[in-house]
Amino acid sequence: MASTNRPRDIEVELTLLPTEHGGRHQPVFTGYRPQFYYSGHDWDAPHEYPDVAQVNPGDTVRAFLAFLSPQEHVGHVKPGMAFLLREGQRVVGYGSVLRIIDLERSAETARAREGRTGAV
Repeated sequence: MASTNRPRDIEVELTLLPTEHGGRHQPVFTGYRPQFYYSGHDWDAPHEYPDVAQVNPGDTVRAFLAFLSPQEHVGHVKPGMAFLLREGQRVVGYGSVLRIIDLERSAETARAREGRTGAV
């Protein structure tokens, strides 16, 4: 299936809500970027679906997520942790973290990049 050049910070199992339960009306594909919601905050994390070409409303799939701010999640995201998928304030799915893969390495890279650009 489609692959990206993004890191694989975490592996998750996620379920898109069926349309009749408030979910999306259209399928999603690798590169889909809903908000990963936990502990009261939304975070951007593009998805990669290694086993399927598309994910339809109501489907449960395995996915790899790559946080845009990985340094914010080290020590907070853990295997077994539940999360919601949101588009704005609308919940479109839910899931749980299966395992941490490259999160710490991604965080180190992000911290190094911040140091080079002078960002805080």
